[in-house]
Amino acid sequence: MERAEKDKRSSIWITILIFVLIAVIAYFAIVRQNYDTSEEIAKCIGEKSILYVQLGCSHCQTQEEMFGENVQYLTIVDCFYEYEKCANKNIASTPTWIINHRNYEGVLSIDKLRELTKC
Repeated sequence: MERAEKDKRSSIWITILIFVLIAVIAYFAIVRQNYDTSEEIAKCIGEKSILYVQLGCSHCQTQEEMFGENVQYLTIVDCFYEYEKCANKNIASTPTWIINHRNYEGVLSIDKLRELTKC
């Protein structure tokens, strides 16, 4: 009887481990697939939007990392250093994108940014 119970517990733990591994793989496959955005796309998005971030904001860092080295082509305002610019645009949280005079809060996928900017 003890052997059967141990086997059952082992199989439950193996099942949980498999689900966790699938979740981690799915996260990297889906969420991070857009990292290292091309220079052309980054330039286009940068010309048609403004990204508001804040020093110490982990989500802002994630958003910037999605562009890899091409983050340099984005128009970025850091609300920690340029508070007035953010206050004047009613930036309530970071990251916030302003595209076509509309605020979009949170981390946006490259596909969503391309759709909003028509890049």
